[in-house]
Order: sequence, then structure tokens, then C-alpha cells
Amino acid sequence: MQKPVLALRSVSKRFGMTAALEDMTLELFPGEVHAVVGENGAGKSTMIKIMTGVYQPSSGLVEIDGQAVVVSGTKAARLRGVAAIYQEPMVFPDLDVTENIFISATSGLILRRAKMRGEARALIARIGMALDVDRVASGLTLAEQQAVEIARALSQDVRVLVMDEPTASLSAHEASELRRIARGLAAGGVSVVYISHRLEEVFQVADRVSVIRDGKHISTRLVAETNPQLLISEMVGREVGNYFTKMASTARDEVLLKVEDLGVAGVFSGVSFDLRRGEILAMAGLIGARRTDVALALFGIHKANAGSVTYKGVPLKVSSPRDAIAAGIAYVSEDRRKLGLAMALPMRWNISLATLRRYLSALGLINVKMEADTAQMFRKRLNIRTPDIEMAVGMLSGGNQQKVMLAKWLNMQPELLIVDDPTRGIDVGAKAEVHDLIRAFAAAGGAVLMVSSDLPEVLAMGDRVLVMREGRQMAILTAEEASQERIMALATGQRGAA
Repeated sequence: MQKPVLALRSVSKRFGMTAALEDMTLELFPGEVHAVVGENGAGKSTMIKIMTGVYQPSSGLVEIDGQAVVVSGTKAARLRGVAAIYQEPMVFPDLDVTENIFISATSGLILRRAKMRGEARALIARIGMALDVDRVASGLTLAEQQAVEIARALSQDVRVLVMDEPTASLSAHEASELRRIARGLAAGGVSVVYISHRLEEVFQVADRVSVIRDGKHISTRLVAETNPQLLISEMVGREVGNYFTKMASTARDEVLLKVEDLGVAGVFSGVSFDLRRGEILAMAGLIGARRTDVALALFGIHKANAGSVTYKGVPLKVSSPRDAIAAGIAYVSEDRRKLGLAMALPMRWNISLATLRRYLSALGLINVKMEADTAQMFRKRLNIRTPDIEMAVGMLSGGNQQKVMLAKWLNMQPELLIVDDPTRGIDVGAKAEVHDLIRAFAAAGGAVLMVSSDLPEVLAMGDRVLVMREGRQMAILTAEEASQERIMALATGQRGAA
């Protein structure tokens, strides 16, 4: 009987009165890809941090090769062969690939430079990437940065590699390459822990899959012995049918936004559409299509130098986000860390940031009770899982951070809501909740411009679909005209698709 390389035995972790993990037991074997799935807030992040030494368990044991150990920090974890890579790669942009791989080396960096370059090439070759080891990391794609992190882990004789949402920001091709790398590592004897909200990935890459819910282990099965619907029901504790369900349009006759021949020099051009109250217009396209840049121009982050925008029947000039907010336009960014949230600040403060004047007294003091009441209301309405509205947003799971960002902008009571990949990194239960919120906003008379990289989501949510390719608008399709095949044909520039 094969011995697990790493195991959690009845591990619990408490933060005050809150149990993040409870009696968690999990075994990881060499040579397997073991997927872990669960809703945001289910305890996946806490489990990873215990494996990698960031947290110490409140009770229970961590075993390596059958022996109970104390993993006192990330360095101690690496020395025992346990490492993790995350959705956002952690590389040093001013260092080259070789330097990034061996950044943990403590001495002899200059003298051993030639040897390190040779070892770096061997490590990159081992994972099957074509990458110049002298290239500066600032010019690498996300997929290449993750490859550097994997090579760094391999340089330290990794035995357990945790991959936390590794493909969330990657193109379909890049995601396929990363899954190939994961399988190759497992074939070489590494135990790969693969955490993903994309259930289709689980069935493509994993040998076994474990479900955790509310900090507890629910099940572990061979992937061949389960199915997506069973996993979903175990993840959320209830039946969730198809969360990409097409609903009847609530579009009205009144045009709220009219965009004509909009362009930003060197970025995109010739974008024209109208958007009615009650309507959801979905923007589709491949990575590099410049969909997000259109959203940023409408919100005043990019400066449009061509075309015109008419809003509520009058010309609109938006030179900054302040102008957009004053007009009743909200933007939920795809990048919650850079453009969406203040990670070090409490949830309560984040929700009130865009509407702070509303909470100020005549003396300029913040009405803390009013602010807290608003945060509690959104906490319940959006099912934000946090023990306290005073907790820093950076301590919440990705899905709950996304909900806080939605709360921040819904609190503004906008008329036009621009949402950019609103369910990126969100679990299946939360996807349905976010979709319901967007639909309810539209049904109440708001208008939604939704950028999404998920074609089933585009088809389910969009009353119409605007397809872009390399900064050009290819077509606008009605719900009846749109299909995955037709959208992809337009997005890839196939002739005759329109």
C-alpha cells in the first residue's frame, strides 16, 4: 500500500470563535493530481496555508511520510518539499528567469552564475516550456511567470506542489499548457494539489477530487467515479442545476447609452453600440481583444480620442472615474487588487469608499453606525462570508472579495453598471448569486455592460452579444443569433462568421 507523502489528520483551525477548518483529513499521494473543490470560504485557502506553514493548526496533525511534523513556516515547508503557486504569480520583475528561479539561494550567486543558467535551462526543459533563461521577468506572460515559479519549486526538490487557481487569468491555450505541466509533474512523482473553480478542468487533469464545505471534508473520489452535478451538490449542500440559465430579457425601449465610433489611439477603434434600460449587453472575445479597454474608456480611466458617447440623451465627456461616478456609471473591475478594492482596509470601509460623502456629517465626520448598517445589509444580501465587517478585505477569499466589490458599486445606486469578468474566481454557488444580482439590477431599470471570458456565461446573461477581435468590433448578435461556435468564429476572425 502506497504511503501518503503528506496528510492532514483531524486538522482544525480557529480564528477566535470562527472555525475555518474543522476535523479536516486529507491524504496526498506521490504521482497524482489531487483536485480540491469547494465554495469560496469553504476553507481551501486555510488548508493550503497549513500545508505550507503559513498557519499552524489549532488541533490535529500534519504528517509527512507518515511522521507527524511541525511546519513552522514557508521556509520549513520548502525544506520538506512542500511549495505553492498562486493565481497571481510572485516573481521579481527586474530579475531575469534564472535569478527568479534561484532567488532563495543564499550564497555564491555571481560565482555560480554559469552553473545556475545551465540548471535553469534544465528545469525549464523539464516542464516542457521554451523560455529564455536570460529574459527579464517583467516581459513574461502570466503563464510564463507561473512556469518560472514551478521551476523554482522544482529547484528545491518539491514533493508536494499546490496549484491554487492557476488558470484563472490564463487563455484557453495557456491553461491547457499548465494542465499539461501538472500532469507531467505527477508523472515524475510529484504530488500535485490542484485547486480550481472550473469543474471542467478537474475532469481534464485530476486523478482524484476532494470536496470541502464549511471547513469540513465532505468526500474524496476518483474523478472517473463522479460527475459535475454531484460535485456541485456536495460543494453547496444543495442541488444547484445549471447556473448558466437563460432568463427572459427585461430590456426596455429607452436607450440609456449610445456609443458611436469610439476609439483610443493604438488600443481599439470603431466601437459602436447602444444600450437600453433593462438590458444586459455582453462583450465577448479572446484575450487581447481589448474588451476591458472599452470598459476603461467608458469609465474615464482610458482617454478616448475618437467617437462620441451619449448618455441619457445628452453628450457625455468622461475624463476621469470621478466624472463617470457623478454621472451614475459604476465599474466592477476584473482586477480587484489593483482597481477594485483597498485590501488592507476593512470590508465596511471598502463598501463606503465610492459614496463616502453620503456618510459624512456637517462637520465632515463619518457616521460609523450608518456605514456599519450598510455593510451589514450588503453582507446579508450578497451572502458575504466574513466573521466581521471590520476584517480586512485582503483576508477574505477571492469570491467574497468579489462580492465586496459588487457591494461597493451597488451601494452607489448607479444607472449603468459595467462589470468585467464578474464571476472570475468565484465558486458555482456564488456565480448564481452574482448573476441574480446583475439580472435584478437590469430588471429594476439599470443597464449592464458585461465583459466576460466565459462563453456559457455570455450566452446565458447577454440579451445581445458584442464580439471583439484585436481592438475591432466584429459584430453584435442577438440572443437568437449567438452561439458558442459563431462567437468563436468571429473572435478568431473567420470569414463569413458575421
